[in-house]
Amino acid sequence: MTIAAGDKFPAGNLLKVGENGPEAVDTASLTGRVAIFGVPGAFTGTCTNAHMPSFVRTADQFRAKGVDRIVCLTVNDPFVADAWAKSTRADAAGIEVLADADGSVTKALGLSFDAPPAGLFGRTKRFAGLLNNGTVEVLDVEESPGQCSVSAGEALLEKV
Repeated sequence: MTIAAGDKFPAGNLLKVGENGPEAVDTASLTGRVAIFGVPGAFTGTCTNAHMPSFVRTADQFRAKGVDRIVCLTVNDPFVADAWAKSTRADAAGIEVLADADGSVTKALGLSFDAPPAGLFGRTKRFAGLLNNGTVEVLDVEESPGQCSVSAGEALLEKV
């Protein structure tokens, strides 16, 4: 079952690169108002050229509307997520790129998919949402992983 508005964000651990290597980030720490978006994979076309840039462009506008954190979820290892955050300037925009390395959070969200022709397995469907103290207020999922319309930063910003 896919998570929906009114549901609690699932418990789990994501990863980020810290000063001493990978560090766990408990999903319970996603408190306050959090804009969250999921991408099928770091360094993939639509993710790099459309989805992440839409949140980099709108990051300050989200904060002006009272959003405390902007988080990107990707099924990659934390080192790839970190390198992608730097290459897209997400880190400079204050966007946290968190790795769901084993895909367990993505599965708990009900947003896992495979695209064998592209070599993608157990990836996150492209989505954008708003959490308020761990409860989903808004969730928009793209019909196709190659699209970035309902999940773009500008689209979510209209709903904040």
